[in-house]
Amino acid sequence: MEIKRDALVFLDRWLNQPRRKPLVIRGARQVGKSTLVERFATARGLSLCEIDLERHRGLKGVFATLDADRICEELSVLAGRAVDAPGTLLFLDEIQAVPEAIEALRYLRQDRPSLPVVAAGSLLEFALDKARLSMPVGRITYLFLGPLSFPEFLGAVEPDLRAWLERFADTGELPATAHGKLLRRARQFCFVGGMPEAVAAYADGGLLPAASEVQRDILQTYEDDFSKYAGGRDLALMQEIFRRLPAVVCRKVKYVNFSREARAREVRGILSLFRKARVCQAVESTDASGVPLFAGADPDVWKPLFLDVGLANHACGVDWRMLEALDGTRFVNEGAIAEQFVGQELLYADGGFEEPRLAYWLREGAKSNAEVDYLLASGPEIFPVEVKAGKSGTLRSLRQFVLAKSPRTAFRLDANPPGRQTVSFSEAGRDFSHELVSLPFYAARFLPRFCARERRDVRP
Repeated sequence: MEIKRDALVFLDRWLNQPRRKPLVIRGARQVGKSTLVERFATARGLSLCEIDLERHRGLKGVFATLDADRICEELSVLAGRAVDAPGTLLFLDEIQAVPEAIEALRYLRQDRPSLPVVAAGSLLEFALDKARLSMPVGRITYLFLGPLSFPEFLGAVEPDLRAWLERFADTGELPATAHGKLLRRARQFCFVGGMPEAVAAYADGGLLPAASEVQRDILQTYEDDFSKYAGGRDLALMQEIFRRLPAVVCRKVKYVNFSREARAREVRGILSLFRKARVCQAVESTDASGVPLFAGADPDVWKPLFLDVGLANHACGVDWRMLEALDGTRFVNEGAIAEQFVGQELLYADGGFEEPRLAYWLREGAKSNAEVDYLLASGPEIFPVEVKAGKSGTLRSLRQFVLAKSPRTAFRLDANPPGRQTVSFSEAGRDFSHELVSLPFYAARFLPRFCARERRDVRP
C-alpha cells in the first residue's frame, strides 16, 4: 500500500522557494528516503531522474570537476535524457558513495538554479570523515527523516482516528471512545513500529506477524551494513553491542552493560558509529540551567534510543502474541518501551527541519538519584516531561526537579485521558506550586504544541 508521509509538506515548501537550494535528506537506512522522493515527484507531476551513486561510483571523477555543465552532460548520457530539462527532478541517491558529489551540490545550485536537486544518503557522516570533506554550509537544505510517526501510522491503518488525534492537539478535547481506540492503536504501534515496510505489511492484512517478518529482515540488513563503516573494528563486537542496544534503551550508558570483555574505549567507539549511522540516538544529560537547553549538556552522560520502537521490541523477543496478552489498563508492560515510544515521537516533532536532539535531567547522589525523562524548551522556558507506562506511578524525580528549577508547568505522559491539576507542596520551609498537565502517550508528537501554549508569555 502507499503510505503518505508528512514530509511531503516539507518538500512542497522547498520546491516552491524562490531561492531554492539542493535538498539533502538524511536518515537511517530503510526509513523511506528514496520512496518519499519518488512519490513526491509523481504527486507533483515531475519527471524523476534518479541516479543511484552506489551503482555508479565511476562518476567520482565527473563530480570532482565541480563543473555543472559536464556533470549534467554525463548524467544525461547515463539517464538517456536531459537531466536539466524543465519539469525534471534530479535525485542523487546514496550520495555518500561518491563524496565528491556532495561538494558539487553548491555548483549545481550556482549554475543550474532552476534545476531541483535532491540527494539522500544513510551514511553521510562516514563519507565526510573518510574523505575529509565538509558539507557546503549555507548552500544546501536538510531534511531529517525518521521512521513513521504514530500519526502517520494512524493515517495508514485508521485515518479517521488520526483526525481525532490532530483535533485533540489543536483543541485539547477528546471523546472517551476515541481515547480508548487510540490507546489500542498505540500498543499496536509499539510492536509494528514505524519502519515503512513493516507498516505497509501490517496495514495490507492487519496481521502483526507480517510486520515481524519484515523487522527480522531489516535488523539483519543493519548487521550486514557493519562492514561499511567498521573502520577495522571488531565486527563480532559490533554485532554484540547492536543486539544489546534494544535491551538498554532509555538507561544511562554504562559500557559494561554492552560487553563485559571489551574495553570501554572500544564500546564507546562503536556506539559513536551507531549514532552516526542513526541506529541509535542519544538523549543528552543537561543541567537545565536555562536556554539554549544543550548549553549545559554533558557529552559523556547520555541514554540511548533505538532507531524504532517496533524493531527494539522485535530484537528483545517480544512477538505479536504478547500484544494480545496485554490488558486494557496498560499501554506497554515495560516503562522503557513507553519512554522509547515518546522519545521517538519527539525526535522529529519539528517536521525534520533540525538535527534530531533530545535532553533529559539527571541528578546523582550518594543516597538517591533523580531523573526526569525528557526536557523540552519553548521560548525562554524549559518543560520537564515524565513518562509512565501505565495509569499510575510516582513522580518523585519530577518533584526533585521542581525543587531545583521551579518550572511553572510540567508534563506527565501516561495511559490516562488528558487532564490538568495544580500541584502544591512544602519543602525545607519553602512553598512550591506548579501546573501538571497530563497527556496520553499517543499525543507525544504534538507535545511541543502543548508546551508553546503553556509559556508564560502565552498563558495569563
